Amino acid sequence: MDLSLTDPRPTSPPPTTPRADAVLNRRRILDAAAEIVATQGPEALTMNAVARASGTGVGTVYRRFGDVAELFSALLDEREQQFQEAFMAGPPPLGPGAPPRERLRAFLHALADRVVEQRELLLAGETASPIARYNHGSYLARHTHTAMLLRQLRPTADAPLLAHLLLAPFAPSLITHLTRDRGQTPDQIKSGLDDVLGGLLDGPLGGPLGGE
Repeated sequence: MDLSLTDPRPTSPPPTTPRADAVLNRRRILDAAAEIVATQGPEALTMNAVARASGTGVGTVYRRFGDVAELFSALLDEREQQFQEAFMAGPPPLGPGAPPRERLRAFLHALADRVVEQRELLLAGETASPIARYNHGSYLARHTHTAMLLRQLRPTADAPLLAHLLLAPFAPSLITHLTRDRGQTPDQIKSGLDDVLGGLLDGPLGGPLGGE
């Protein structure tokens, strides 16, 4: 007899989903880690500190995140995923549906907010590997998006090169210098970005300007 025709039990176990308490613990740990970095700086982020701040056991923190480096990576990846979802599929002008110039301006403004908000965390990652950041998935996604919009605005320009140059001011070290050492506000940085973008799109760069 072919038991597969009569036995209702599945031949393989169903996919598992994280337990509710595990999901809650992860959320508590990440929130506590983000708060520590924001208020005390990345050097204050230790597994013991996160355990105390999150109200979870240090063993739980180690099981969820093997070490501080993995915890840093999880914090960055979570915020980056939210940011990418916003500019790839969110409402306009940051998301699809707005003219390319408006989308590019909204993207640069949103990126400025993100880097300012997480400058200490991003700076720690940049310091550890300053060149590798350009091959990281987050930078490649930003570069691809920026080049796409520039290509629509300036069809004859070298969009990949211009995208790198337009993203260069967002190096965490520069943003940290501007905000912490020079006292520049996010609004002042965005105003400067508007000037850079206007010069790039409206200036006599050779060849006709692309339409919106």
